[in-house]
Amino acid sequence: MSDPSAYTRRQFIRSGLALVSTVSSVPAFLSQSSQVMADTSGPLPSNPGVPEDRVLVVVQLSGGNDGLNTVVPYGFSDYYRGRPGLNVREADALALDTDAGIGLHPSLAPLHEMIGEGLASVVQGVGYPNPIRSHFASMDVWHTGTTLASKGHGWVGKAMDSLRDSADTSLACVSLGSEAPLATQGKHVKPVTFDRPELFRWSGRDLHPAISETYDRLHDQPARVDTSDPAGFILRTAMDAQVASDRVRKAVAQAPSTTFPRIGLARQLQMVASMIRAELPTRVYYVAMGGFDTHANQAGQHARLLDEFARSMSAFYSELKATGHQGRVVTVAFSEFGRRVRQNASGGTDHGTAGPMFLFGEKVHAGLLGKHPSLTKLDDGDLIHNVDFRSVYASVLDRWMKIDSTAALGQRFKHANVLSIGG
Repeated sequence: MSDPSAYTRRQFIRSGLALVSTVSSVPAFLSQSSQVMADTSGPLPSNPGVPEDRVLVVVQLSGGNDGLNTVVPYGFSDYYRGRPGLNVREADALALDTDAGIGLHPSLAPLHEMIGEGLASVVQGVGYPNPIRSHFASMDVWHTGTTLASKGHGWVGKAMDSLRDSADTSLACVSLGSEAPLATQGKHVKPVTFDRPELFRWSGRDLHPAISETYDRLHDQPARVDTSDPAGFILRTAMDAQVASDRVRKAVAQAPSTTFPRIGLARQLQMVASMIRAELPTRVYYVAMGGFDTHANQAGQHARLLDEFARSMSAFYSELKATGHQGRVVTVAFSEFGRRVRQNASGGTDHGTAGPMFLFGEKVHAGLLGKHPSLTKLDDGDLIHNVDFRSVYASVLDRWMKIDSTAALGQRFKHANVLSIGG
């Protein structure tokens, strides 16, 4: 039997790294200088000019959402000619602009209600120049905010990097999923990423009772450490990791004030709502749902996906309202591209280009925004975008988050008129 006293401080430090293995990314650990020590016990330190109580939620709709059957141009005859067996009837569409003949897919009824309440908007025809029809390449463009071939770092990560010298960014971004998306990866700031909150913890506790006891003593009465020493740095970051994991797991353990549907995206947003309610010092939350690559038998599958998206967003904002946090949160939802105008021979649609984005929150310009792409003036059978997605990012960063968008996007983009706030 091992002697418990044999577990030295150095062995404990080595075992403390076990927390890192439980998640794909840990907040700023080992990627920042040992002079930048995290403190996740409270809100971000005051950063002049930055409204740190404001939260951005990003929803990724992976696979290439069919924008034409999401935002339905029921007043356009070319829509029905291109999709004789895969269209939404005018009688079924939820009207947004009766003069232009544009509405929503009937599965988006909860979202349609949110628009009526002033809480949601649809931005039509969003894309970028010289579009790419590859899932991975196009997603990289949306994640990095650049059309350059080099991946670089993500737009959210670069935005968080810009705050690094004036704020604690150790818990600034939280991503829910099995791995951290490129969008959240900065050069210096990395997101906290987890799929199940019970796995976001220090796994060294499972190795030996003596290790657990040593850890608890160090955690309860932390010794002064020389952070210029690698061992001291690792010890301190291990402590900070445990604080972050404790706060996250405690937050998501709270029962919601409202009822969430038992579906994938809603489960993620329920955890996000709990962390917002707990007032974690997190600026950006990132969630995703997949399944939008509808090459065959699209009708039923797409209807179910849109139903999940709409019901999840409605439940999320109902919870935020019930807990008094609705005014703090703006949500942006995107997909890497739309689908082609004409249906294919398999009852589905193939990879296209421009599609809609969605924004949610009290400070969005509610309703239908922008101009629907032409169904006759096409680029090799594809829609031509009217709005560069980076103009939406720029507006959200500059006007909502009060973070200079050039740091995230590498250049200045004219703001899309999507928010009803000054700046």
